[in-house]
Amino acid sequence: MKQKLIGIALLGLSFSAIAEPPKGYKLVWSDEFNGEKLDDTKWGFHYLGKRHDAINVRDAVRLDGKGNLVIATSKAEVNGKPEYHTAIIETRGKFEHAFGYWEARMQLQKQEGHWSAFWIMPPGRLGDPLGDPAKGGVEVDVMEYHSRWIDKAQHTLHWDGYGKDHKSTHGDSTTKGLHEGFHTFGVLWTKDKYIFDVDGKPVWETDKAVSQKPEYALLSLEVGKWAGDIAKATLPDSILVDYVRVYDAPDAPAK
Repeated sequence: MKQKLIGIALLGLSFSAIAEPPKGYKLVWSDEFNGEKLDDTKWGFHYLGKRHDAINVRDAVRLDGKGNLVIATSKAEVNGKPEYHTAIIETRGKFEHAFGYWEARMQLQKQEGHWSAFWIMPPGRLGDPLGDPAKGGVEVDVMEYHSRWIDKAQHTLHWDGYGKDHKSTHGDSTTKGLHEGFHTFGVLWTKDKYIFDVDGKPVWETDKAVSQKPEYALLSLEVGKWAGDIAKATLPDSILVDYVRVYDAPDAPAK
């Protein structure tokens, strides 16, 4: 059940007393993760194989039969050495959309050494053309979290590629009890700005690098030193995702 919150108003759009989209916004895509297996008409796998300090594998993703997606990090022994398995899923080529309110309800991982994220990416190469994020697209990290932060999440924009021209900006938020239970993470993406929220409460707003092109959603667990020492983690450890939903503004043209 969604958590009750105090209503607020942004851009003349009212958030209600529970974590839900701005008034009048209409649902255009969702996955409630019901059923027995991941819906491959909605999701594919992103970067199967080696990425950072783990191997992305299909077996790291499942549905728990209770309405949740599970992405787990686990440890295997390969030729006497530890190997870590995890996964990233994406809607690329299946659902791509510009603007709107994007939201996921998640229970976060407990162990150090890996970080979770709900993010949005443009198809193709990020930053093409360079110097024009409106046309080149923007990586929008609606949330990133590792357990050493306890109750802190990070909200970040990346643009102009990942090389020498790379640019980024971010905001941090603190939510009491973030490391326990389910929480919602959302971004209201308009033509002029992004407003990020946790449990329906706005936590960061920026008008920098606003993408004007359709993008796709991703859910991930990734292993790397940024999140601590995975060797200290008790594995498997996982995130649960209750749903992902995308809403359009009332005046958005029909697709």
